[in-house]
Amino acid sequence: MTDSERAARSLYDILRQERAKGFDDSAVIGGLDAFLKRASSELGAVLDDIPTYGTLTPAERSDWADRAVEKIRERLSRNGRAPARSESAARPPKSEPSAKPRPRRRAPRAPLKMSDPVSAVKGVWKKNLSRLEKIGVTTVGDLVHLFPTRHNDFSSIRTVAELLPGDNQTAILTVWEASETMLGRQRSTQAVLGDETGNIRAVWFNNPWLASQLKSGAKVMLSGKVNVFMGSPVFQGPEYEILDGSDQAIHTGRLAPVYPSTQGLSQRVLRTIVKRALDLCLDQLGEFVPEGVLHRNGLIGRRHAVRQMHYPDDWDAFRAARRRLAFDELFLLQLSVVRRRLEWKERGGAVPLSFDPSALGSFLDSLPFELTEAQLQSARDVLTDVASDSAMNRLLQGDVGSGKTVVAVVAILAAVHSGRQAAFMAPTEVLAEQHYLTVCGLLGADMSDLSGGNIQRIEVAGLDRPLVIALLLGGHRKRAKDDLHSLMSAGMIDVVIGTHALIQDAVDIPNLALAVVDEQHRFGVLQRAALRGKGERPHVLAMSATPIPRSLALALHGDLDVSVIDQMPPGRRAIRTRFVDEERRAAAYAFVRKEVEAGRQAFVVCPLIDESEVIQTKAAQEEYRRLSTDVFPDLGVDLLHGRMSLQEKQRVMDGFKEGGTDILVSTPVVEVGIDVPNATVMLIDGAERFGLSQLHQFRGRVGRGKHQSYCLLLSESPGTEAMKRLKLLERISDGFSLAEEDLKLRGPGDYLGTRQSGIPPLLVAQITDQDILSMAHRESRRLLSQDPDLSRDEHRPLAQAFEQHWERSITEVS
Repeated sequence: MTDSERAARSLYDILRQERAKGFDDSAVIGGLDAFLKRASSELGAVLDDIPTYGTLTPAERSDWADRAVEKIRERLSRNGRAPARSESAARPPKSEPSAKPRPRRRAPRAPLKMSDPVSAVKGVWKKNLSRLEKIGVTTVGDLVHLFPTRHNDFSSIRTVAELLPGDNQTAILTVWEASETMLGRQRSTQAVLGDETGNIRAVWFNNPWLASQLKSGAKVMLSGKVNVFMGSPVFQGPEYEILDGSDQAIHTGRLAPVYPSTQGLSQRVLRTIVKRALDLCLDQLGEFVPEGVLHRNGLIGRRHAVRQMHYPDDWDAFRAARRRLAFDELFLLQLSVVRRRLEWKERGGAVPLSFDPSALGSFLDSLPFELTEAQLQSARDVLTDVASDSAMNRLLQGDVGSGKTVVAVVAILAAVHSGRQAAFMAPTEVLAEQHYLTVCGLLGADMSDLSGGNIQRIEVAGLDRPLVIALLLGGHRKRAKDDLHSLMSAGMIDVVIGTHALIQDAVDIPNLALAVVDEQHRFGVLQRAALRGKGERPHVLAMSATPIPRSLALALHGDLDVSVIDQMPPGRRAIRTRFVDEERRAAAYAFVRKEVEAGRQAFVVCPLIDESEVIQTKAAQEEYRRLSTDVFPDLGVDLLHGRMSLQEKQRVMDGFKEGGTDILVSTPVVEVGIDVPNATVMLIDGAERFGLSQLHQFRGRVGRGKHQSYCLLLSESPGTEAMKRLKLLERISDGFSLAEEDLKLRGPGDYLGTRQSGIPPLLVAQITDQDILSMAHRESRRLLSQDPDLSRDEHRPLAQAFEQHWERSITEVS
């Protein structure tokens, strides 16, 4: 077959497809005119009339197709290559009645539904079911919502002469030859292809079966990067599409989706089955966002958004699709947050707590320091809240060392002054112990005498009787816990500080009127609810020393009132922070020695080796031995770790505060509650192993006195991401600015732990989508103010979607 005959036959097949599609100019990617232009010289020998097809009406295209088909048949019939009449592109013949009985037709398959198992999709082989399950796909609906992680931009279509090494690009080519070959030790396919501007070679490693599919003379579209090998351009492992006019390209010539995958599950398989699911089921997706909300915010329809999210027409279409689907997720999230806030405010039933102004004044006068204006304002916020029968639900945020605990103590004293009980829950035993010691100290306890062990009776300025405070930990002996349970149940404990042990079934706090939760994002949703459930309607004060970015606070805590302590106590100086590589370890130790010799003190935090406290303790003990015997044998070095008893920890901390210890070696879990104004150096060994927030917590242990303080980040071989964190810490000292950057680097799942935070997994949205999040928060407040129960007819689809979202959220974050 000559080139002109081959081109004529290709045009004949294209025109058949055009008639089947109603002459809509979709049988050829980019339009039929592109083909006619490329093949004009070959077709000129067959046709004397080659129009600009795109300018014709469908009727004119049909007439021209009839004439073209007859000329092609006439030309090909001379060499016995004319298509059979049954293949006619002009008018398909009417079927003739046959004497033979027609075969029985199979019953039509039931329409595919979103709830059907994924195995119902054509092309999903049994061997792939377990692989699909690994990426969370078990139903057809899961396929529809398996959104791409990114797109390869294959939309740039070039001729061979225009291909550039290194770019993602696409070429429409004719296969000249393709064969199976050995490349190294792999059976592979190589092919030579070309267009009117030149030829190029393509290779597919470890893919020998492809050679049989790439027929000589076939038109294909290749997309990928071109490399140069021995001076010639080569497509290496490109995506390919054989252009038979029957299907829209999904792998090449466009923004091609790249899906989450697993071993043995190729992108070609995923694209193919996702596309089938979309084509068959997309119409089943209903619209649940009210039309007014879509119109006000310029959001596209849901079905269109889902299709464009998978196969966008261009980048603008993708961005519009992502914006709509991200809004859907954040809108449902904000509806739940705002509804919780409204319900909490409207229920009432809390016990109003009062704190006599003179008693409050006596307590504040007893403190060895004056509260900052930010602390005083936060205390006023809290006292105003607890004076109401509507239960307080407030978040108290403040940077390391800003003085949140004293505000919590004011709330605790209001509860005790009103004859009620208070509970203070911390996420770890070490942190609970630190809070116990700190609160006892603020209340005026003699910290040199802890003979009372886990129960202290303290004479507090402003109270007419001793206050009884207790520490409850899961690690305590059973008899000690049982005794404490009895005292709490009898109302003889005013304040109990503890860990998860507080929410055990055996714990009864009958007069609980205030629940304080520290580092509350480290508790699960149901754990926080369990503490509230110990009382009738207790006031809740959540505290966080981990600064929470505004965007994350809105998503997590839109149901809370927020107080921020954004002032540091007077006299605080910025801490100079420096990264120190392993080669300069000796210089770092020399700097520590210099500060000690000048009369200062230093912390050394051991590397985070394992989550096991036993292993951390062992590492700290080994580091203590090395530093005390090899590095600083002439200095006073002491050790602090989480497995010490409360009395041992207090002895070590008192020795450090009083200046008897020059260098305190500690495990990473000891990150709060130590206030030593004379300490000027925080050396963090293995700094690359910690997150930004924890590094910032460590840094906050120094800089509390009049002398310049320093934080040394010692790291042996930080990776790229770790180095970004360490450099941010060098540059930024403000905890909230640091938190924003940390969130950008790690995302909310790593930043707080998605399951613990109360945020359900998000498929499209990111918590850093602050503009979309603010829009969702605004619209949810507006909607619920008009229809709190979503009971109006026009809100029924939204109510159903919200109910499904709420049930899924509780399951996934509990």
